[in-house]
Amino acid sequence: MIRKFTTLFISLIFFTTLQGCSILFNKVGGDFKGKPQALQSNISKEARNLIDEAFNGLNKNSIIDFHTHIIGLNTHNSGTFVNPAMQSIWHPIRNLRYQVYLNAAGISDVSLADSLYLDRFTQLIKAIPGHGKYAIMAFDKHYKKDGTVDSSLTEFYTPNSYIFKLTDQYPELFIPVISVHPYRKDAIQALEKWAAKGAHFVKWLPNAMGMNAADSSIIPFYKTMVKYDMVLISHTGEEKAVEAKEWQKLGNPLLFRLPLDLGVTVVMAHCASLGKSVDLDSEGKELVPNFDLFLRLMDDPKYKKNLFGEISALTQYNRFDGPLQVLLEREDLHKRLINGSDYPLPAINIIVRTSNLQDKDFISEEEEEALNEIYSYNPLLFDFVVKRTIRHPDTGKKFSNDVFLTPFDFGSSK
Repeated sequence: MIRKFTTLFISLIFFTTLQGCSILFNKVGGDFKGKPQALQSNISKEARNLIDEAFNGLNKNSIIDFHTHIIGLNTHNSGTFVNPAMQSIWHPIRNLRYQVYLNAAGISDVSLADSLYLDRFTQLIKAIPGHGKYAIMAFDKHYKKDGTVDSSLTEFYTPNSYIFKLTDQYPELFIPVISVHPYRKDAIQALEKWAAKGAHFVKWLPNAMGMNAADSSIIPFYKTMVKYDMVLISHTGEEKAVEAKEWQKLGNPLLFRLPLDLGVTVVMAHCASLGKSVDLDSEGKELVPNFDLFLRLMDDPKYKKNLFGEISALTQYNRFDGPLQVLLEREDLHKRLINGSDYPLPAINIIVRTSNLQDKDFISEEEEEALNEIYSYNPLLFDFVVKRTIRHPDTGKKFSNDVFLTPFDFGSSK
């Protein structure tokens, strides 16, 4: 299994994008040995023991993954959309990302994209004993301040109606997460509509969607969320998975003081573990790590009851060196951290580097080998087991059981 990549190798991948080469895509965005249901009969005793240890002390049926994506190409009237630029060889960087995502998600035929994505995702879940539930996220379009859509800046779109359709189809697997852009002219009506259907969670990615969480004009939107006891799950920090460009500044955690002060419950995805933003509290407005700004808010007593962090992507090679150590050590925050995988990202081999985790002493050599076996069949299970296995390199502290239990009273009962 590939875990380390040189600049030369990545350059080769980029070059062969234009040539339609699939072998390298298999290595970068997948590299699986078999179907998820074949895992138990093909992995070692050590790998099976690691899985058992990961679930120790937890009720398997009550575990919730709060961050998974549903993506499609509207091949089955789902209403889904992917920006044409991502699908074009004339935009090689974006097309490379697109091809890697297709491979990682098990989409071998784009004419069947919607069904293949769903089939692969549900197979991964069902192959996990006592799999719990997965919060599947809608993804709204990029809107301008005047309420009009900017299609050129919309990387992908997953409608709320499709998310509810899938939740109704698989009530034992999924929890719906809607996505409503606050600049939409019908934003408040949309919140009310989906709240009436049982939606409790709202997904934002400001860096891609273009909303400013500190914009006072959307206070009525926040008040509507509070009225219906809705939770905002928002990306914070720098965004790498989709195009963001000049909109990266909207990932600044400090911008979320407005909804927090209004009583909105906010979950900061990835714990703002990547990139830097302007310190809005300082006179010099210097750039500081987004993770430091996240911790500043988490340590503010005002937000003890309505601010949470979500730990997806923290074990990826470009995030774990720093934030991961701090969060493992900060046991006082564990009750305010929740688990998420950000699927399909755990299936992208190039960003999941167990060798780096082993080099930094988060895991042992034996654990690395066992984790690689699990990944080869089920990257979704792998993501969970990694987070249950890692320990602080110096103190040995691990994420407590609290991180993998929901702090919310709703969502799991749908």
